Amino acid sequence: MTVSSTSRSAALDMTRPISIAVLAIGGQGGGVLVDWIVALAESQGWAAQATSVPGVAQRTGATVYFIETLPLPEKASAGLRPVLSLMAVPGEVDIVIGAELMEAGRAIQRGLVTPDRTILISSTHRSFAVQEKMVPGDGIADAGKVHAAARAAAKRFIGFDMEALATSSGSVISAVLFGALAATEALPFPRKAFEATIHGADIGVEASLHAFALGHEQAIAVMQAATPPPAANTAAADKQFPTLAAIGRQDYDNLVARARRDFPPVAHDMIAAGLQRVIDFQDIDYGSEYLDLLSAILALDRTGGGEAKGFALTRTSAKYLARAMAYDDVFRVADLKTRASRFARVRSEVAATDDQLVYMTEYMHPRMDEVAGSLPAWLGRFVESRHGLFKALDRVVNRGRRVRTGTIRWFLLLYVLGGLTRYRRGTLRHAREVAHRDAWLARVRAAAPKNYALAVELLETRRLIKGYSDTHARGQSKFDQVMAASARLEGRADAADWFRRLRNAALADEEGTQLAGAIKTVDSIL
Repeated sequence: MTVSSTSRSAALDMTRPISIAVLAIGGQGGGVLVDWIVALAESQGWAAQATSVPGVAQRTGATVYFIETLPLPEKASAGLRPVLSLMAVPGEVDIVIGAELMEAGRAIQRGLVTPDRTILISSTHRSFAVQEKMVPGDGIADAGKVHAAARAAAKRFIGFDMEALATSSGSVISAVLFGALAATEALPFPRKAFEATIHGADIGVEASLHAFALGHEQAIAVMQAATPPPAANTAAADKQFPTLAAIGRQDYDNLVARARRDFPPVAHDMIAAGLQRVIDFQDIDYGSEYLDLLSAILALDRTGGGEAKGFALTRTSAKYLARAMAYDDVFRVADLKTRASRFARVRSEVAATDDQLVYMTEYMHPRMDEVAGSLPAWLGRFVESRHGLFKALDRVVNRGRRVRTGTIRWFLLLYVLGGLTRYRRGTLRHAREVAHRDAWLARVRAAAPKNYALAVELLETRRLIKGYSDTHARGQSKFDQVMAASARLEGRADAADWFRRLRNAALADEEGTQLAGAIKTVDSIL
């Protein structure tokens, strides 16, 4: 429904300014959106003022913009301007716009959103904060809580994934937000005035108008819906796994046929994902080795009554065995950084046009440990055993480098390095990964006949090991500590519960402080 400017103005209290808070992070066009709103108001004969307060470097910097706008009296003298506020006041904001869900949550925490006054417009997509990324486990905040708070705190909440609409239109999220703002009719201006403002900016007009229209349409759909859309919890979003499907390549299709024949359907999705991962990491023979190891787990699962438990041991093994076999080494990192698909993805993310050059600068910090691990096993052990030589080489290697993978020099170096995966099985790192993996699986096989739940927990502990270089070393250290503590728990009826607590403690912080406390607790009860 379209409402005229006159009728909307009549419904507003024109004796006080309309106050608007915009919360955005770097790269979302928050400043552009604010400029559009100010230009829109001024084009309609209103006075408008905008201020901004930049935040700290969370998710590339968060900024709070504040706008106040007020119509000028018809017979106002030239140069007459109202005195407007410089900062949003809790409880006194009419419109809050969040360019990302947690920015909307931040506005709610600050008291800028109130149920008697505030219209809250926000994208529901997430840009993760540094604190969320730092947690070794799942540190992603629960988006569902922000959705619930937004519905309770705001007079009206309009939320949907505006980032997806911006991407599909080849524009930025500010244009979608501007369209959503127009749809709410919270400002007493017609849609044509909003569109004219975009035209007046004369930058990316067509894409911005397309994004504006999408935002306007979707906002109307949300407002007209009888109930708000379900809150999508990003942290717990379901992942879609591939299926065990043939691709027309005989050697791969043979493995797929074997997996279909030998493994229960309940595990097929995990096996499909794992099989693709290990083959991408190495080759078809490595995929066959993956199924061999998994077959041994399945036999153990069936013996232990796994069918009644949904073959949890086999499903969990399919996931974490693939992670153990497809570890991050020098060759893997180099291969991933030089793939054409990665360059295409980055160009898409920054919305680069065909005539624009995009360069990526990688920060790489290899240690001598990684270099020795990439050598033939005998040579790597020789270098490591000469402590003086190892330290001298480490001083040369162990320093941070900023690498531009788009240049011929660095691309060729990494491309050649990534192509050496055929020699991986003979390296020192691979020998150690295999030994570590086999020791882990031996613990699982020993625990399964006695305590099925504990065996599943032992498998899931592999999630502690991830990443590359220092990150991998810290994760493996935590893994080894948890496994050592678990040995003291075996035989207890509640061993699986205690083991889960140890793993969760290890995932809680990077330094391992909570894990150390949990181990002390275990020691005190034994």
